[in-house]
Amino acid sequence: MSTFEDRKITGVVFNIQKYSVHDGPGIRTIVFTKGCPLSCRWCSNPESQSPRPQMAFNPGRCISPAKCVFCIPACPHGSIRAENGALSIDCTHCAACEGIACARACPAQSLIAYGKVRTVEDVLGVVAQDAIFYSRSGGGMTISGGEPLLQKDFALALLREARRRRIKTAVETCGCVPWETLEAAAPYLNNILFDVKHTDTERHRWGTGVGNELILSNLKKLLETFPDKPVLVRTPVVPGFNDTMETAREIGRLLKGYVNVSYEALPYHRLGTQKYMFLGREYPMGDVSLPAGVAQRFQHVVDEERGVNEAL
Repeated sequence: MSTFEDRKITGVVFNIQKYSVHDGPGIRTIVFTKGCPLSCRWCSNPESQSPRPQMAFNPGRCISPAKCVFCIPACPHGSIRAENGALSIDCTHCAACEGIACARACPAQSLIAYGKVRTVEDVLGVVAQDAIFYSRSGGGMTISGGEPLLQKDFALALLREARRRRIKTAVETCGCVPWETLEAAAPYLNNILFDVKHTDTERHRWGTGVGNELILSNLKKLLETFPDKPVLVRTPVVPGFNDTMETAREIGRLLKGYVNVSYEALPYHRLGTQKYMFLGREYPMGDVSLPAGVAQRFQHVVDEERGVNEAL
């Protein structure tokens, strides 16, 4: 596909985050796309799960209908009303208009439009603003989500055009996409960050809503088809889901023998829980927490099983 055609392809993006140092080498700009085949109970970006733009409400920012009613006439469906001194919002129509008119009308930004249709050219215009930091740090652009490869045409066009502009690329993927999509993306990627959340498919289904057969199959094919491609396998260590050392040993055995793989255990955190309230949802994990040191022990056991542990 030509560069002109790639630049015009559109996707749904809910955030572009600059100056990240945790999502690939160097200083990076993260392009967050909407849509994910998984529904992880601990997801810190619940606004990424739906593929469509959607509206959310932060009541703490609301000025109150007694002093501000800009959003009420802005809603094309009449779904926002003042009741008992507060806003009552019926979001059943929001999929039709994406909540953008209401969010734009709110001076306090209490109404939030998660997701916007953007072109590849538009997104890379933002990414390229920080090119000087990429060249000095070895960084670049990371596409994330949600699952960025779920928007196949947009993701591939974004990667192709970034490489044409000599911007290094990475992807954060859950691996739950057709192999053909991952295979098509790999040549345009400098780094791949691949989540392995559990080796047991039923346990994986309990925590994420889907089994892990496709994910593990894709990981194996990726490592064997592209043996020179740097892959970082990551596991969010989640209490009550995968925080056992037996799970760590199983992941270690899964990765043993692959020389192009590095590994990182990520400690469970509660960042993003407030977004569930904004979306009118309950946070599925409740108040659980991960005891100190569990993620470090998990990392050590995985590395030990792989035979890559250094002397402590």
